[in-house]
Amino acid sequence: MSTSELYGELRPKAFAIAYRMLGSVSEAEDVVQEAFLRVHQTLRRDEEISSPRAYVATLVTRLAIDQLRSARARRERYVGEWLPEPLVTDPSPAERAETADSLSLAFLVLLESLTPQQRAAFLLREVFDYPYAEVAEIVGTNVDSARHLVARARNHVRERRPRYRASRRERDELARRFFAAAGQGDLRALEALLARDVALHADGGGKVPALARPVDGRERVARALSAGMSMLARYGVRVRVTEVNGQPGAMAFDASDRLVAVMALDIADGAIQAIHSVANPDKLRHIDQVSDLGVRARGGHRSGGRR
Repeated sequence: MSTSELYGELRPKAFAIAYRMLGSVSEAEDVVQEAFLRVHQTLRRDEEISSPRAYVATLVTRLAIDQLRSARARRERYVGEWLPEPLVTDPSPAERAETADSLSLAFLVLLESLTPQQRAAFLLREVFDYPYAEVAEIVGTNVDSARHLVARARNHVRERRPRYRASRRERDELARRFFAAAGQGDLRALEALLARDVALHADGGGKVPALARPVDGRERVARALSAGMSMLARYGVRVRVTEVNGQPGAMAFDASDRLVAVMALDIADGAIQAIHSVANPDKLRHIDQVSDLGVRARGGHRSGGRR
């Protein structure tokens, strides 16, 4: 099989692994490209690849582990709260069944608390269903150590995830009511949809106005959302409900149909547990043409502060 044929067949799974490892579309694409470049070089040397699937998974995972280790140092210097780059492409039915909740922004944020090796072992075993022997080989350890890595990561994730996940129908209905209430500025209706300890997260990357730190609690989050939606409306921004990382969400567009922000809802236990809003332009360019509204607004705030 040629490199191009292998690329067409194996790229979707390679990207799925790399994106969940890194939380970045651009970094995941770089890792995938580097992995297939190495595949091409191996084949050109007439070296046999007995299992291309395992070979590519190993390359992608090890490259992503290295990338994640260096990325963490950069993220410590990040302005404001760091959030993953969102995906708004509709997954296929097979991808939807495979991914379940493993693609959500809330889940990817939770994975940030694992070590790179724990994250890799956990994803390969729990999300992609690799046997422990393959997990061990891919991450470069023995089977007992692989089991230990997965167990530690699994316990960590379970402690921090809601117990009862919502069905797709429940999520969609709750999201519909949420965006209707937010658009109308109906605080009472908003609060009724939010979990008591709901958290609002925003990522502007220091380039556009955004929350400096998360907002916690039903009443505070409802007020912050209402104020934010009201401000967007004054700027002529419209919100289009869509699916973000396999979960209910929305995209905000300015009057020229350029992307301002992407918002995702984490829904479980009959309520919205967390809201993640990504407005950093650098994290939106892979989705659509990006608005300069936030940059201009930030510039206006700065110049206003100097006067």
